[in-house]
Amino acid sequence: MNKPKHIQPGDRVGIVAGSSPVNKEQIEGGLLLLEARGYVPVLGEHLWERDGFLAGPDENRAADIERMFADPTIKEVIFARGGYGMARTMDHLDMGIIADNPKILMGFSDVTFLHLAAEMEADLVTFYGPMLITWSAPRPDWVSELWFRAMEIPEPLPALPIEGTADTLVGGTARGRVAGGCLCLLAAAVGTPYEPDFDETLLLLEDVDEPPHRVDGMLQQLKQAGLLSGVEGFVVGEMTRTDEHGDSSIGSKPAQAILKDHLGDRAVPAIMKFPFGHVPAPLTLPLGISAELDAENGTLTYLESATI
Repeated sequence: MNKPKHIQPGDRVGIVAGSSPVNKEQIEGGLLLLEARGYVPVLGEHLWERDGFLAGPDENRAADIERMFADPTIKEVIFARGGYGMARTMDHLDMGIIADNPKILMGFSDVTFLHLAAEMEADLVTFYGPMLITWSAPRPDWVSELWFRAMEIPEPLPALPIEGTADTLVGGTARGRVAGGCLCLLAAAVGTPYEPDFDETLLLLEDVDEPPHRVDGMLQQLKQAGLLSGVEGFVVGEMTRTDEHGDSSIGSKPAQAILKDHLGDRAVPAIMKFPFGHVPAPLTLPLGISAELDAENGTLTYLESATI
């Protein structure tokens, strides 16, 4: 894998919106956090644009991403928010620019689609972690401390999570390349040029605001597409607010029960309630490098640094 260079205070950091629109109030906390650390945020030319549920036209969102990667003075690219629209952006994005200018790419949720493309076409290690909108609400101090540590120190991260452990679904230990992200985006990538290969991986899965039957359907899609057969271990976060979206007209089922249906009888280690993605205190998780899952103790330990 192509590891990006670590960053340090004083560096210029590019801020882009590749999906849904964003306003200054939503990302002001994140900008202040970066500045307090000594970084210089550089806003994308089209950052404040709006086109319905998108942050401006597809080609403009792609252009901002390309400019940030092409600019040698920009040392990292952080997404302002997720939402919807990254898959549309891909039609206009020259992945060769990202491959030729590897740097830290930070974001989660809808950014999952770009994580898949960056690994496939640029062989780039990326980061499934907080975006600027994450800091629009209070977070425990360790969330920002881990965020900066992952970006600044070219050493393996400590055993995760920082506080507590996840729940064991299937015991055992496993090693593999960390991959995955937001479930609905992983399912949406099936049949596209960015369909993932999860063989020999520790697969991250999480999502938000998806009804229970949709969670079941997306897991079925990954299974029937053959994408789960080579997974070495599952690291499942929260299906945030899934239970609240049950459809009374067809019946419902708790998200945790759905996950147990799909993963509980697999002969590989699996944990649930691992804190990343759409949760109040999200971890920063590098994608594309090796880690060890200890499902008995509910921990994930990276075996190498994500940066150089």
